[in-house]
Amino acid sequence: MGQTAMTSTDHTLLAEPVSPPETPDAAIAMLDAEGIVVGWTQAAQQLVGYPAGEVVGRYATHVLPPPEEATSASTFAEEHRAQAGWSGTVAIRHRDGHTLRMTLRVSLLRGQDAGTRWLVSVTDIDSLSSGATGGPVRESLLARVPIGVVVYDPRLRCVWASDAMERYDGVPWHRRFGRGLKDSLPAVEAEALEVVMRQVLESGTTRVHEYRAWPPTDRRREHAFSVWFFCLQGADGTPTGVCSMTVDVTGNRRARERLAILSEAGTRIGSTLDVMQTGQELADLAVPLLADHALVDLVESVPFGVEPSARIGTTSGRPPLMRRAGLASVDLGVLELPWAREEVVHAHPDSPFTAAVRTGRSYLEPVLNTHSGPWVDHDPVRAQKVRDSGVHSLMVVPIRARRCVLGLALFGRSREETPFQEDDLLLAEELVTRAALSLDNALQYARERTAALTLQRDLLPHRVQGGPAVEVASRYVPADMDHGVGGDWFDVIELSGARVALVVGDVVGHGIKAAATMGRLRTAVRTLADLDLPPDELLAHLDDTVRRLNDDDTDDSGQAPAVVGATCLYAVYDPVTRRCTLARAGHPPPLIIDAQGRVTIPELPAGAPLGLGLGLVPFESVELDLPEGSVLALYSDGLVESRDEDIDVGVQRLGSALALPGASLQDLCSRATENVSAQAPADDVTLLLARTRALPPAQVASWDLPDELVTVPTARRLAARQLRDWGLEPLVATVESLVGEMVSNAIRHGDGPSRLRLIQHRALTCEVSDASTGQPRPRHPGTLDEHGRGLYLVARLSRRWGSRSAADGKVVWAELDLPSTAAAP
Repeated sequence: MGQTAMTSTDHTLLAEPVSPPETPDAAIAMLDAEGIVVGWTQAAQQLVGYPAGEVVGRYATHVLPPPEEATSASTFAEEHRAQAGWSGTVAIRHRDGHTLRMTLRVSLLRGQDAGTRWLVSVTDIDSLSSGATGGPVRESLLARVPIGVVVYDPRLRCVWASDAMERYDGVPWHRRFGRGLKDSLPAVEAEALEVVMRQVLESGTTRVHEYRAWPPTDRRREHAFSVWFFCLQGADGTPTGVCSMTVDVTGNRRARERLAILSEAGTRIGSTLDVMQTGQELADLAVPLLADHALVDLVESVPFGVEPSARIGTTSGRPPLMRRAGLASVDLGVLELPWAREEVVHAHPDSPFTAAVRTGRSYLEPVLNTHSGPWVDHDPVRAQKVRDSGVHSLMVVPIRARRCVLGLALFGRSREETPFQEDDLLLAEELVTRAALSLDNALQYARERTAALTLQRDLLPHRVQGGPAVEVASRYVPADMDHGVGGDWFDVIELSGARVALVVGDVVGHGIKAAATMGRLRTAVRTLADLDLPPDELLAHLDDTVRRLNDDDTDDSGQAPAVVGATCLYAVYDPVTRRCTLARAGHPPPLIIDAQGRVTIPELPAGAPLGLGLGLVPFESVELDLPEGSVLALYSDGLVESRDEDIDVGVQRLGSALALPGASLQDLCSRATENVSAQAPADDVTLLLARTRALPPAQVASWDLPDELVTVPTARRLAARQLRDWGLEPLVATVESLVGEMVSNAIRHGDGPSRLRLIQHRALTCEVSDASTGQPRPRHPGTLDEHGRGLYLVARLSRRWGSRSAADGKVVWAELDLPSTAAAP
C-alpha cells in the first residue's frame, strides 16, 4: 500500500479495527484511456449481470451509460482529466434489459510513461436509500470524499495509482510504480497485507482492512482509514491484479451524528402548530449538536398567522421587522443579546441578515471578522456584542417556504474551535428546511383557524338576553391549535308570551366547514323557533334540515361526502307558569341547580343525533317545574369529556363547580371553565347558564270567554279595564281593536270556548286561545269583501304577531310596545 510516511508506531494500531468490517456493495471496473474495459470484478457481475468475458475488451458504453445517451470516451476523458475524475448519477442497462439507477464515480489513475487509466465504482441508488448508511464506500460516493486508489499486478507490484493516495500516506504516485508493499511498509505489516491480497487473487472476493494513522496533511489528530481490496479479472475470468481503495473515514462518526440529527429533527421540530414553539425547537435541536449558539427570528407577521407579502428577490427599502422565536446556547450568559425571545428584532438594512431575507440565500462566514468590513460599518453595536461573546464562525440560513422568507436561523460557534464548513451549512439548511415545512403548515393552519374563529364568532350571538324570563351568562372556549375550531353554538331566543328558548348544539368535525355548518343550523333553529314549535317538533324539523344539507353537499362524482352530524339540546321556559319544556338530539343532558345549590340531572330521553338517519324513534319532550332562582346549565361535550376520564366524572365536576348558591352567573362560568382554559381543550367548550325568573301574578290577567259573538264587547271592556289598572291608558284603544279582531276570529273559526290573556313584561302581549288546531292564515280580500281583514288589522296594530300550538288547541298572540318604549323612536 505504500505507507512509507507512517511510522512504526502508527502501524501498531493496524490491529485495532475502527469498526466492524462490511462487504462493500460497489461494483468496480477499470478502463483504459479510450474507455475500453480492461478489468472487471465479481461485484460488478453481480450488480449488472455481465460476466467478465462479455465486458472486458469492449467499450464501457456497452453497459454505462446506454449508447444513445453517451458521449464519446475521448470527449469524456478530455472534459474530466483536469478534475482527475467525475461523480454523478447515471442509468445502467442490466444484462436482462432493465435499467438501474446508479451513483457513479470515476477516478483517474496514472502509471509509468504518463499512461492513464480510469477506475469506475458504481453503487445501486436503491441500496443507498434502503440499506445502512454508514459504509465508507457509500459515504465516499455520497459525500464525494477523495478516494486513494492503487492497482497491483499479480506479483503485487504497483502499476497504477491516483493522485489522492498521496494525501493519505505522503508517497508521490511516480515513486510507487514497480514496488511492492515491503518497500513502503514495515515487513510484518506488508507480509500480513500480502496474505490478504493473495487471498483476494485466489478467491476473487473483496476484503476490507481498517486502521488508524496520522496522515502527513494533518498531523494534529489521528485519522481513521478503510482499505478495500478487489480482484480485477480479465476477459477469461482469470485475475489480472488487485485494486485497493483507501478512504479517510474519520468523518464517518460525524456523518452518523448528522444522520441522527436529521432523524431527530423529524420528531423534535414541528411537534405543535405553534410557529413560535417550532422556532424554539429548531434552536434547541441545533445546540450543541451543530452549533454553540442558535437564534431563530421570524418575520413579525408570521406569529400572527399572516404570510409575508414580499416574495424572494422583490423586497426593497426597509428590512422587515423580525420577532425572536428561538434562542439556545451552551451558555446564555456568554451570548448577551439585545433582544430576548418574543421581542421585535431590528436588523440593519445592509447587514448579512437583511441580505439573506431579501435574496433567500444562505450566508457562511467560517472566520468571523468583526473588526473591519460590514460588521463594523453597518452594525457596530452588534459587532461588539459578537466580539464579547467569542463567536468566531457564523452561518445565516433563511427559512423559506413557497417563495417567501418566513425568517432567519443564525448559528454560531465559540467553544468549538473548528469553524463552520460547507458541509455544516448543508446540514443547517436541511434542518431549516424541515423547520420551514412545519412553520408553513402551522402558518396555513393558523390562517384557516383564524378564518374559522372569525366565522364562528361572527355567527355566534354577540350579546345574549333572556328578557323577563331568565338571567343568562355564557362562555365559549375554542379548541386548541392542534385540533382546530369546532362547530359548537348556543343561542337565547325570546319567544312570545315572555317565554324564552335556550339552545346548545355541536356539529361533528372541526375547521371552517364545521363553523359554516354551525351557522346554517343556528339560522335554521331561529327560523323554527319563530314558528313557536314545541321542542320535540323543532328537533324533528331540524333533523330533516341537516339531512337535506347532506344531500345538497353530495357532488356529481357519485361519491357520498362524509355525513355531517350534529347534536342539539332545545329548551323553552315560561316565566308565567314557571315550567320548562326540553328535548335533546344526542346531546348531553342539562344540569339543574336549585337555589340551595342542589344539582340534579333530569330524566330526558337522549334522542338520536341530527342528520345521521337514526331518528326512527321520534324525539320526546319533557316538561319540568323550575322554581324561581333555579339555574339551568346547558353545555357541550367538550366541557365534560376527556380521554383520561369517564364523562360521568366530568359531569360531576361541572355540577360541583356550579353548586355555589348566591354566586353570579359570570362567576359560575369562570369556575366551570377555569381548568379547561389552562389545559387547551381538544374540542370546543360551550357553557350557557340561565337563572329562572317568574312574572308576578299582578302582571298577568286572563279570562275564559264563551263561544258567542256577544262576548266580543265584553272582552274589549275587560282588556280596557286591566290596562287602566296597569296605567297603560295610551294602549286602550289599540288593544280594544286587537282583542275584538282576535276574539272574533276565535269564535268564528275555532272550536269551543276561548280564553283571553294579557301579559305585561317588557312589552304587552295579548293572547287568545281556542280548541282548534288549525293555524290562522292571512287573506287578501277584495275591495267589496266584508270579511278577511282581521289578521291584516292585527299585523298593522302590533309590532309582531303569530300563533303557536298548545296542548289543547292553539294560541294567537300579538305584542305591542309599552308607552315609554313606543315613544322612544
